[in-house]
This record gives sequence, structure tokens and C-alpha cells, in this order.
Amino acid sequence: MTQQNQTNPNNSNNSNNNRTDWAQREERGSALLLRTMTWLSLRMGRRVARGLVHLIALYFVLFSPRARAASRDYLRRVLGRPASWADLYRHVFTFAATIHDRIYLMNERFDLFDIRPQGHHLVDEALAGGRGAFLMGAHLGSFEVVRALGRTHPSLRVVVTMFEENARRINATLAAVNPAAQPEVIGLGQVDSMLRVSERLDENCMVGMLADRTLLADDTAALRRMAFLGEPAAFPLGPLYMAAMLKRPVIFMTGLYRGGNRYDIHFETLADFTHTPREARQAAIDAALVRYVALLDRHCRAAPYNWFNYFDFWQTAQAKPTSAELAVARLAPVGPKAQNAQTSRNPNPTRTHARRDKATASLTPRETSDA
Repeated sequence: MTQQNQTNPNNSNNSNNNRTDWAQREERGSALLLRTMTWLSLRMGRRVARGLVHLIALYFVLFSPRARAASRDYLRRVLGRPASWADLYRHVFTFAATIHDRIYLMNERFDLFDIRPQGHHLVDEALAGGRGAFLMGAHLGSFEVVRALGRTHPSLRVVVTMFEENARRINATLAAVNPAAQPEVIGLGQVDSMLRVSERLDENCMVGMLADRTLLADDTAALRRMAFLGEPAAFPLGPLYMAAMLKRPVIFMTGLYRGGNRYDIHFETLADFTHTPREARQAAIDAALVRYVALLDRHCRAAPYNWFNYFDFWQTAQAKPTSAELAVARLAPVGPKAQNAQTSRNPNPTRTHARRDKATASLTPRETSDA
């Protein structure tokens, strides 16, 4: 991934050192390479061009040791056994195939694919409500296949949110594939980011974001460690805070690649903050995060080669989680007993909520995740 620039130029180098593994990596590839691959793919056809995709996948398996190590670690967890070289290759090829298919999806060659949506009535219901909704996914499968729904949902508009630096990079990437098919990308961390998201929701747009990556490894106020594939991993709270503050429904979405030309698109209800009162907001966010991680766990086990986080996701190279973090990793929706216990530990919950609301009101890059 491209190394992210600090939004605040006065931040010290220590902030860069505290960034998670993915946020410190340089992007491999170029716009020229993408344009060349796009030109070849559209002229040779998908079947022939996939031969190049196999070669690219093999290259990365052989010459990207850090990505290979991350793949091996993930596959060991999800498969329940040591990963073979064939597993590593299949994992990388699945990622390469979804990136390659983006070329055809962005050029509206939907006829090349067998796309099977499940739960798409949730999108219909959200559009009927007229206030938009969040489509919350992860680096799991292809988010791009949501474009295929445009065939049956001509009024569907999807706006993507991500870090400002990534927004510039993604815009350049999409322009190299098809300048006429670029979706609107809202960069997070700007003064008007929340306002722009709210305006698009009011226009009945779907706001898409991938909510499985954290920017800073030690930003405990903006992340929560949750049990994922058997071990605690950090997940950002920012995306759910944004949905709760804007009082919108949240739909989980993933487009799983099933081999050949088949994609299974899954839409599932994640949360609905439309009528959530402020005093119940935190409990609702906690419950939504529990469900989000559970959905990721289930879909990863169902389609294990679709997980595309090629870095130390569990932060095993850093300090082990404390006993308190391990307890949080088993978090369940907060009930009355838990709320009473929390109140006894903190006799002034109003002040705590005020600090939390103030900290999340601007939704800076520290509190949001990357698409």
C-alpha cells in the first residue's frame, strides 16, 4: 500500500513509527503499467489476459517475502493447518484476478461474469427510504462488483470514502483504467469530509467504506481489539461512529470471487442508527462492531482465499495484548449489568461521553479506516 502522508504537517516522526504495517508500505506498480494492462486486457479478452495474471501472481509469491509471510500467517489461521505453496499462490492469484476483473467491470463488461447477489433487497429498502445508507465492507473479495447492480438499480450511486492520500492514488488508478467510469471519492480527514458524506447521503447515495484497517497501531481511543479467526486483532471504530453520528443504516457488503467468472455478492444488515438516541450510541456501536467482525470471520472461512490484507494484520511483531485488551476482544453488546459496572468504575460517565463525542466529531484519519 502507499505510505500515507500525515494530515497535520506538524506531527512528529513518532506518529509515522506508530503506524500499522500496511500504512508504512510503498505502492508497487504504476499508472503506465495499469494503462498497458488495461489496453492488453480489453483487446486480448479476459481468457487470454488471465495468462498474464498468473505470471504476475507467481512473481509476487516468489519475490514478495513480507506479503508471502502475511499470507502464510492468515492462511494458517483460516485453514487450520500450515499453508502450502499452492495455497499461497491461490491466495495471491485470487487477489490479482479481482484486480484484473476491475478492468472489465469499470468498462461495463458485466456480460463476462456470473454475478449472484444475495440480500440485495436491503439495497432496495435503503433506496426506498430516500436517506441513503453506508455500505461497509473490508479488503475481502471485490467491492467493485457492486457496479453490476447498476443494471437493475439505475438510480444507485455509490460514493467511496478513504484517506486523503489514498483518495488521490485511487483516483489516479481508476483514471488509468477508465477515466469516464470514476466513482466519486471523498477523502477523509478534511474539515468538510463529514459534511460531504452527509450531503451525499441526503441525495440518497450509498457511501462505501472498507472498515478493517487501522492507521495507528497504538491509538486505543480509535480502535477496538476483537477476536478474529481465533486471536485479537485491531479494528477501527471511526466508520461506525460516523454512521451513528449521521443516524444512517449500515449494510455489510462483500463480493466474493468463487473462481472462473463467478462472484457472490452478499448484503447483510449490520446496524441501523436511524433512531439510536445519543445515550445508547456507544452500546449500539459496540454491538455493530461485534457483528461486523463475526461476519468477516464467517465469510473468510467460507471463501478463505478472498482476504486481501497482505501485512501483519494481528500485529504479532508488536507487543502482546494486555489482559484488558483480551477481555475487550470478547466484547458482547453492553447490557444493563455491564453498564452498571462501568458506571461504578467511572462515577462521571457524562464527562467520559463528552470527551468521546468531542474526539470523534471531526473524524480525522486517525479515527477512520482505509478503502
